[in-house]
Amino acid sequence: MDIKIRLAQSEDATAITTMLRQLADDIGDSDIFSCDVEAILRHGFGEKPILQSLIAEADGRNLGLALFFPIFSTTRGKSGVYVQDLWVAEEARGKGLGVSLLAAAIKHAAHEWKADFLKLTVYADNSTAAQFYQRLGFEGDDRERPVALEGAAFTKLRDQV
Repeated sequence: MDIKIRLAQSEDATAITTMLRQLADDIGDSDIFSCDVEAILRHGFGEKPILQSLIAEADGRNLGLALFFPIFSTTRGKSGVYVQDLWVAEEARGKGLGVSLLAAAIKHAAHEWKADFLKLTVYADNSTAAQFYQRLGFEGDDRERPVALEGAAFTKLRDQV
């Protein structure tokens, strides 16, 4: 199988959304998944894109996706790349495609904004993913705990100023 990894274009918004939906199904987030084609177009290809995607494909089939964006660490004093989503189709798993997608994201980010590190979050109950990242040398930092603010609390804080 000859797999090609390429930077996504706006015409790929439907394919990106489909792969993100599959990822949500795979990790048990189907009930809260709400990303749609319009969101991908607006945030990935609009006037001020805030995310980028790499698509892995072979024989006209989408086999993998890495969705990522720039970050900055004041501790490191460096820019990095945050991989928000990494998905590989069931039929392509175990063949190094996840590694290839991460490497391609790193290369792209290093070229585009001089990224010097990669960061991502893995669900605590996803031991397969955790083992995959651990084999690659990823290390957790128990001092960090992702938190989110949304809905009414987000609106309330936004409206404070």
